[in-house]
Amino acid sequence: MRKITLPTIIDIEASGFGAASYPIEIGIVRYDGAKWCKLLRPFASWVHWDKEAESLHGISQQMLQARGEEPLTVCMELNNFLGNTVVYSDGWVVDNPWLIKLFAAAQVEMSFTCRALDYILSEAQMEKWHEVKNSLNAEFDVKRHRASSDAMIIQQTYAKTLELART
Repeated sequence: MRKITLPTIIDIEASGFGAASYPIEIGIVRYDGAKWCKLLRPFASWVHWDKEAESLHGISQQMLQARGEEPLTVCMELNNFLGNTVVYSDGWVVDNPWLIKLFAAAQVEMSFTCRALDYILSEAQMEKWHEVKNSLNAEFDVKRHRASSDAMIIQQTYAKTLELART
């Protein structure tokens, strides 16, 4: 049996849901299983805050000020961790613009590319996706909606749906 190569998965939590929102936490599970997750201290010009988003991910503005890292540092670490690779997001339509906003504001060129996870999913995987993801959330007893745990569940869902599609 041949070994499955897992995709690198990125997940981003944000200050809200609209165009004025910005990234506040980035979590990644790389193809080799290495994990990376950081909270971001917002730029002074990033002021949009949605209490509904805060209640969903449980990250407060105070937490970001106390434990968030400078955006420039986060961009440099992301480039170092990912190199010239492709990362996949199940929320590409919002995650990619948030990455672009972050790197543009930090004035750093992104070394990696972010693509929609749908590009690498087969129809068979898509058909099983939600059922498998819900099952894994229950199995891993994920209590919080955070970038690192979401990225792990997405990568595991990819692996399980691929396995099921092959049988």
